[in-house]
Amino acid sequence: MSRTFDYKNINLVPKMCIVDSREECDTSVNIYNYKFNLPIIPANMECVINQDLAIKLAKNNYFYIMHRFHINIIDFIKTMKKLNLYASISIGVNQESYDLINILAQNNLIPEFITIDIAHGHSIKMKNILTHIKTKEEYKNTLIIAGNISTQEAVRDLVSWGADIVKVGIGNGSVCTTYPNTGFGSRDIQAFCVKECSEEARKYNIPVIADGGISQICDIAKSLVMGAKLIMIGGMFTGFEESPGKLITGQDGKLYQEFYGSASEHSKTNTGDKKTKNIEGTIKLVLYKSKSIFKFLDELKQALQSSISYGGGKDLTCFEQVEYIVKS
Repeated sequence: MSRTFDYKNINLVPKMCIVDSREECDTSVNIYNYKFNLPIIPANMECVINQDLAIKLAKNNYFYIMHRFHINIIDFIKTMKKLNLYASISIGVNQESYDLINILAQNNLIPEFITIDIAHGHSIKMKNILTHIKTKEEYKNTLIIAGNISTQEAVRDLVSWGADIVKVGIGNGSVCTTYPNTGFGSRDIQAFCVKECSEEARKYNIPVIADGGISQICDIAKSLVMGAKLIMIGGMFTGFEESPGKLITGQDGKLYQEFYGSASEHSKTNTGDKKTKNIEGTIKLVLYKSKSIFKFLDELKQALQSSISYGGGKDLTCFEQVEYIVKS
């Protein structure tokens, strides 16, 4: 294996600026026939996104993926269809997900995006459900996001099974305990894994979502340089006015919001899951920011416009040519 690295080890190399103003830089991203304002997605976690926020994001032309925990997906899709908004849902790989896929097809409630969302996406269960969806005529126009994975072999397999987009990142989120519990994952090498997986996905013209490990705003631009088309962020999207996490007053008198992993005992208890085995997540409190998530999205847009100007371009395609230095 070649030398590994993570976001903190990377410095991007600037190129000559070709714009008069950073405001000229276009931060929109094209994903197949869809175009979104930013290449950024709030994580599909119960404490990060809910139906109200999904509606607001879709109305304002941002991409979202609804989580799959303690939610009526059928009603959610009906709501999005009624509002003439795209529907982007998450499912698992067990029998209830097969049942849901069949029910949606029978009732002509076909979402535009389906994310098959499991901790270890390079698995026989992923192959089986991908094959099941792809053989259904009703889903011929639905884009399937599959993950999570962290290797080139996994990219090849998921693409051969029918994935339209792959999601990269295992155990590297701040509230995920997969790596300390098992030793597996992309913790501390997420940037390297995104680069490796993106290089493989490019052979098939398949977009990559870099999921997790984003601790600074600059990591978004770094992910794009590594080859990702979209970046999924969890903790950084917590603590806003629209964030669904429970508010708690700390011992210091300040307001905090709960942020927890989808495989945490807290999440499983909240969703009524009695099987609190295989815990691979924890919970932490994030300081409440008392501002709108859309103000933060605008801040991210401005930062990305600056990155584009440093990258010598006018839009996100410039990152394909940006070089980087790996610090020891």
